Amino acid sequence: MKTLLKNAKIYDGTGAKPYVADILTEEDRIVRIAEGMDEAADQVIDLKGKSVSSGFIDGHSHNDWFAIKKEPLPYFRPFILQGITTFVTGNCGISEIGCEKGNPYTDRLGGGIFSFRDTTGQYGTAEEYFRAVDGNMPCNMAMLAGHCSARAAAGGVENRPLTPEEEKRMLEILETALQQGAAGLSLGMMYQPGLYAEVEELKKVAALCVKYNKPLTVHPRAESKVSMAYPQLFGRSHLLRAVDELVEIAKGTNLKLQYSHAIFVGRTTLKDKDELMRIFDRLRAEGVDVMFDIYNECLGVSVITVILPAWYQGMTLQQKRSPATRVKLTALVKATSKLLGFGFNDIQIAYIGPGEEKYEGKTVHQIAQEEGLSDMNAYLMLCEKSNFVGRVNMGPYSTPEIISDFEHNEHCLYMTDAWVEEHGVQNPAIYDCYPKFLRDSLRGTGDTMPNTIRRMTGAIADRYMLPERGYLKEGYYADLTVFDEEALKNGVPDQEKSFGIEKVFINGKLIYSDDRLDEEALKKTGRAIPVFG
Repeated sequence: MKTLLKNAKIYDGTGAKPYVADILTEEDRIVRIAEGMDEAADQVIDLKGKSVSSGFIDGHSHNDWFAIKKEPLPYFRPFILQGITTFVTGNCGISEIGCEKGNPYTDRLGGGIFSFRDTTGQYGTAEEYFRAVDGNMPCNMAMLAGHCSARAAAGGVENRPLTPEEEKRMLEILETALQQGAAGLSLGMMYQPGLYAEVEELKKVAALCVKYNKPLTVHPRAESKVSMAYPQLFGRSHLLRAVDELVEIAKGTNLKLQYSHAIFVGRTTLKDKDELMRIFDRLRAEGVDVMFDIYNECLGVSVITVILPAWYQGMTLQQKRSPATRVKLTALVKATSKLLGFGFNDIQIAYIGPGEEKYEGKTVHQIAQEEGLSDMNAYLMLCEKSNFVGRVNMGPYSTPEIISDFEHNEHCLYMTDAWVEEHGVQNPAIYDCYPKFLRDSLRGTGDTMPNTIRRMTGAIADRYMLPERGYLKEGYYADLTVFDEEALKNGVPDQEKSFGIEKVFINGKLIYSDDRLDEEALKKTGRAIPVFG
């Protein structure tokens, strides 16, 4: 099938100025881009007054867990409506691949956020995963292999070092994934069992990325001035200590280091932004290819246990309930909160579990007042009610000023770090994160439109070496997003819906137009994207 798009304002993904031309696609490819084409086509669409770019790429996603759902479309719908056609998944150390079929620890990864409920199966290797999803999901997908997943497969989730045999097995799992087309590896140093890994283990993971010239994405051990990751409450910011750890891992190498979701949890952490950028500048000067990514939100989503120390999370329930443990934990959390400028009034409950809907949308502090409990006891009650796998929305993680500054940074990529939940309060990034970036550009707080679009298309494709994606070029895949710049500029964000996006093509198929999704086509439009360097 041939489609001719006429009179489009084209942003090609390189950062170059836009130009007006026609685009001819045939089947899943862009055949020609030129002015004044008069080609016979099965479908001719006049885009005069509209803009078009390569389909947006979500540079940090967890949708590998949802592409294997028996009915995946509901988990992709809001992303498609904001123009996203491709995802880089498997982030934060928690990938679907790596933790092999039958492993008893799978459902404990990431605090139990992701699971194999209502899926077509469990796929332990990249090869198996790509075979299962290719042509059986709505959008395109590249995949990272997660350190947490591989570590759990090799040695479980206990708080201990791996044995030499377990470490060897973990590294074999990760290397096999890279050989089979994983776009890189990911670390999740706040999540079990990744939070138990020492620097020497992580250096060996990084060495695999250097060997295969693929990125290592990192959810750092701390993203706040004070955290439960380090015992010292005073002195150097914990966020910066976590970055020091990354420096130790990367120094002396040409590692492609991707710092995930550059955020600053708690008001006193916001000032760490400038030092973080200086560290990255020094690393680049020393040969480390370091970049970072952001979403256009000032809050974030996490597991309810995010503020709990590793020593507490490793205890049995009986040990957690002991008076001595409660006293120690309460004193630590109170001191941390004061130093951080962040408290229980900043933690909103998104989901606890079936029958606990009354807590959703309320802060821990509000719930404590309603229940006649201290904030700490209310929080621990909610942890237990959720079996320590509840979900929270927290802030502040950033400010509009920091987001604007990062939007002008050439080393910054864009992403959502969001997924659709079956229950509870949703992450607002699922709805309009990318339109917000475009709106910022058009209103003058973000970078230029060519640069903004590059950071959500070509730059991400380059970073992860996605073949023939991310650019409007002849011979490339026909992933296209059509948008109205005036509607984007004047759009009202945070309304639990997208704005300004008019049409979306995935691999040559028009799957969104006139506020309608072609749900039948979307069963088969998405392609797996193995990366072989």
